Amino acid sequence: MSDNGLIIRKASKNDISYVAKCYRELLVYEKEHGSNSNWILGLYPTRKTAEAAFREDALYVLEKNGEILGSVILNHSQPDDYSAINWLYEADNSEVLVIHTLCILPSAAGKGLGKKMLAFAKDIAGKSGCKAVRLDTWAENRPAASLYTSCGFRPAGRGMIMFEDIVPEEQIYFELKI
Repeated sequence: MSDNGLIIRKASKNDISYVAKCYRELLVYEKEHGSNSNWILGLYPTRKTAEAAFREDALYVLEKNGEILGSVILNHSQPDDYSAINWLYEADNSEVLVIHTLCILPSAAGKGLGKKMLAFAKDIAGKSGCKAVRLDTWAENRPAASLYTSCGFRPAGRGMIMFEDIVPEEQIYFELKI
């Protein structure tokens, strides 16, 4: 996808360092200014997150003029806690695209890039025959929840998880019909 010099594409191996830098920049920013994501610097997401997604051919980057401004992981992998949600649309795992770890650099925030990433995911889902797109976010992440609903996602439920097996947190689950 290309729009006004913006490109969303599959990540290359060379992009992993830039994606990890984006994760770090966001987490340092949140540490200094307050967290919306509830992600934890040094725990999640990290370079290992990007490397694993790259190995699974699921890592995408958003760039403008050669600069990586964001990333997202897109696959069919629904975390275990998804099985407890009463999803709005019935679909097999292979018919669901799951959005993980959507990250936009703080310096690029507020410019519609998150919406572009979500539109890209919806397009990928449609082209691959998916019936739905699903994702989750920390219940206190109001900016993300607002973004998802503004892009047509509907809340499907809430649940408690152990984030990275360490931090108890409430999640909101969202779904978009394709």
